[in-house]
Amino acid sequence: YRDLPVLINQWGNVVRWEMRTKLFLRTLEFYWQEGHTAHATKEEAQEETLRMLDVYADFAVNEAAVPVIPGRKTESEKFSGAVDSYTIEAMMGDTRALQAGTSHFLGQNFAKAFDIQYLDHHNQLQHVWTTSWGLSTRFIGAIIMTHGDDQGLILPPKVAPIQVVIVPIYRNDDEKSSVLPVVERIQAELSDFRLKVDDREEVTPGFKFNDWELKGVPLRVEIGPKDVSKGTVALARRDIPGKDGRSFVPQENLKSQVSELLTSLQSALYEKAVSFRANNTYEPETYAEFKEIVTHGWAYTWWCGDSDCEQKIKEETKATARCIPLDQPDSVGSCIYCAEPATEKVYFARGY
Repeated sequence: YRDLPVLINQWGNVVRWEMRTKLFLRTLEFYWQEGHTAHATKEEAQEETLRMLDVYADFAVNEAAVPVIPGRKTESEKFSGAVDSYTIEAMMGDTRALQAGTSHFLGQNFAKAFDIQYLDHHNQLQHVWTTSWGLSTRFIGAIIMTHGDDQGLILPPKVAPIQVVIVPIYRNDDEKSSVLPVVERIQAELSDFRLKVDDREEVTPGFKFNDWELKGVPLRVEIGPKDVSKGTVALARRDIPGKDGRSFVPQENLKSQVSELLTSLQSALYEKAVSFRANNTYEPETYAEFKEIVTHGWAYTWWCGDSDCEQKIKEETKATARCIPLDQPDSVGSCIYCAEPATEKVYFARGY
């Protein structure tokens, strides 16, 4: 008991024989982070399960700007062998649901199957209580499909490999000699950010703009001869296309201005995704409404808990029970399918 809890985290490649692959979301081989823990008590294991769910939800919201709904899986959707499975569910840009991360309370099921025991305070052998949790490269797909647009990626600043790209603009050697020293100075000033200077000479500035928009770099800094003479730079936000996302600012205090813009951009991406989810989530009153809603959005509705109802809904609409949210209303209702009394509301949606 003195050696408990055992907390193991690992990163590794996994191969699954997927017959219908989808890039990032469902691939033959993927990279993932997984954890396994063993505890002396049921309560400790349950606490660890929910703690890791919170870790994943916090990462999704505060780092990746992906709004998620934490909840419990239904009996038919939970991990085989688990007592309870928990998930964070995210709405993608096409309104389909994605299971973005999971955390499982395994009880003593696997401990008994593999005879994992410990000596308790009374020197008696007891089976441990275990958990398992994981998040994979599927989450990269979640970021792409939550924030991307027709121009390419839009990466939240906190997770973007390159946060700022500087594009020097010049047409001849004279302009080059005046622009590059300013670029070097600004590069040094912004060195605290993950930054790239695009000094390629074989492509035009317009090509560079499109290239970095495609790659989703959050902020572009443009510096040309006019900017040098005026003591300004142009800043272009990736999340606001065209002129509306472009502004000219003084070179003085550029670091603080860039920092504020990146913070604003991070928040804007999250708020936009939250708004999109809200606008595409409905509370149907009838099963007829439910069937129409799940063709283009999420249904948040009462469910009686009967797996037969859940299966019939899946067969008739292709929508699955995504999760039973941890936050539940105090009231009771009637099952959307059979009209029997229901005590829990569930998110139903078509998913990946």
